Amino acid sequence: MRHFICLSLLTVACVAHAADGVVALIGVIGNKAAVLSLDGGDPKTVKLGQTWNGISVLAVEKDGATIELKGEKRLLHIGQHYRAAATSVNRGSVVLSADPRGHFFADGAVNRVPVRFMVDTGATVIALPRREAERLGLDYRSGERGVTSTANGPVAVYHVKLDSVRVGGIEMHNVDAMVLDGGLDLALLGMSFLNRVQMQRDGATMILIQRF
Repeated sequence: MRHFICLSLLTVACVAHAADGVVALIGVIGNKAAVLSLDGGDPKTVKLGQTWNGISVLAVEKDGATIELKGEKRLLHIGQHYRAAATSVNRGSVVLSADPRGHFFADGAVNRVPVRFMVDTGATVIALPRREAERLGLDYRSGERGVTSTANGPVAVYHVKLDSVRVGGIEMHNVDAMVLDGGLDLALLGMSFLNRVQMQRDGATMILIQRF
């Protein structure tokens, strides 16, 4: 749990544990950030203009903050809360942490078989090495064949559909993917999956929330 030091810039109020889908304003830091809690969870400092779990901070005042949620604006005073039962927090989500090189990895599953992915927004679809596809039991050679360029030159690829892809609490079905017959060492979580989630980046943390 994060700890906050009481300074002149930080106004804090005690808020009881909130019910599911409740946003609480714990405090403010000057006019630059709001300290929010969701469903009674750990406090999170959200800077002016930033969005966290679908909650945008529009203004910060001495004893309150204006937030926007699902297109609706609410002015909360310190200690107040707002029920948000229909927000994106009710959808599947996962929190990822960056490695020392800034890459995000996710433990998931393809067709219910465990797979470790690296998040790659530059990949148009999920990309699997041949060995990984064989481990998963995919009949990839029945897919449409093509060619792609890699650092080691042209490589044959096979376009396939994955019955299911799961990452954290997010599960999707009938997802486009391709199997590379060389030039790839690990599975890439590409845009055929990422286009269907909301991505929120906060430093070394990334939150994925299922959109549909």
